[in-house]
Amino acid sequence: MKITGRSSTITNSFINSIIPIIPPTNEQVKEALEILGMSHEKFECAYCGAVASEWDHLRPLVMNKTPTGYISEIHNLVPACGKCNQSKGNKPWESWIQSDAKLSPKVRGIKDLQERINKLKRYERWGAPTIVDFESIVGKEMWQQHWKNWELVQSTMRSAQVLASEINAVIAKKFKPD
Repeated sequence: MKITGRSSTITNSFINSIIPIIPPTNEQVKEALEILGMSHEKFECAYCGAVASEWDHLRPLVMNKTPTGYISEIHNLVPACGKCNQSKGNKPWESWIQSDAKLSPKVRGIKDLQERINKLKRYERWGAPTIVDFESIVGKEMWQQHWKNWELVQSTMRSAQVLASEINAVIAKKFKPD
């Protein structure tokens, strides 16, 4: 295991920690599910039709290690199963759903894929998601300090990895047969 193997998790944490969550009203949830052809009783993954276990950000919050500006709100959330949410990651939904990515609906042979794509497109037209320019709201100085903190954590992880590798080598040498 590598300490630096978690750098994308740290980046996502730095971005997700600043993104507001706007809880939807019951009416908004009901309307969203209806557009997707669902109800509270028929709560399924919008991508593949399996039982939904979570809400997924239809449009990614993070791309290329930077915030996209989207926030957590009903116009950017759809029911998803764990397989689809993990497979999709921070990819745009429309290219991912038809891709050869591991566990994508196309790869899994989902029969009604085009119908699901059409419902998701209808969902996108239902309401425009909020897009935030974080830096303009908090100011350049605060924004830059946030990213300096991120770089400090990343740098510390890289230094820790070098030391951990040295420790590992010393310990491993102790257990090698002569």
